[in-house]
Amino acid sequence: MRAYVNKDTCIACETCVGICPEVFSMDSDGKAVAISADVPLDEKNSAIRSRDECPVSAIDVKE
Repeated sequence: MRAYVNKDTCIACETCVGICPEVFSMDSDGKAVAISADVPLDEKNSAIRSRDECPVSAIDVKE
């Protein structure tokens, strides 16, 4: 499973980082980035929750 962040859509609210800091971080521009190439199995549900709770739908999680 992989996580992706659309930086053009991201509003830097840090919701994803708060939910799943093992997968998401904020970059020097203040936008979210996926810091893990592959989502660890034990973080799968948190990554999906981050996607679902992103207020601007900037996150995608794919198998």
